[in-house]
Amino acid sequence: MVNFIWLFFIVAGFIVAAVKGNIELVTQAAFEGAKSGVTVCFGLISVMVFWLGMMRIAEDAGLLQKLAVLLRPFVRFLFPSVPKNHPAIGYIMSNMSANILGLGNAATPMGIKAMQSLQSLNPNKDMASPAMCTLLALNTASITLIPTTLIAIRMNYQSVNPTEIVGTTLVATFISTLAAIAVDKWYRRRNRPTFQSPPANPRGKG
Repeated sequence: MVNFIWLFFIVAGFIVAAVKGNIELVTQAAFEGAKSGVTVCFGLISVMVFWLGMMRIAEDAGLLQKLAVLLRPFVRFLFPSVPKNHPAIGYIMSNMSANILGLGNAATPMGIKAMQSLQSLNPNKDMASPAMCTLLALNTASITLIPTTLIAIRMNYQSVNPTEIVGTTLVATFISTLAAIAVDKWYRRRNRPTFQSPPANPRGKG
């Protein structure tokens, strides 16, 4: 679906430029967009390196472990089907901790590991399990204390006060997290029979 959306934008841009008789504007906009993308990426590198370093310090100091301990009851509530000592629990808590600290890039590897671990518990390999859907919802709508990437982008574009979005981002992500949990719970109750394990073959058949 995303591919079709981008294709629509590209085709619409060409059509509008052709109608206005300024087809060269499309090429100009493409080069300017590419240049702007590279500039933004270079501006993000220093900030991301700084916060990844801070996260490593926090990890070595035990801060992430303490945060994981605080998250454990919350994780057990959201993922009741995952065994208590399963490796997926650790990956999920690491993913949530990184997202809360605004380190989306650092959270991605842990999220992938968590999904792989949850897939090993999935009785139906062709369908995402409820736990996998919950993790995806939380990873997308995670509450964020420090929106590192957005602050870096605002700094790159010479914002007067790049950190002024911290408060509103916290409120917005808190609401989005509550909404994600509510929708996830509603779908779990609605589709409970669908997610049940497939019945085993009767003895002597298959």
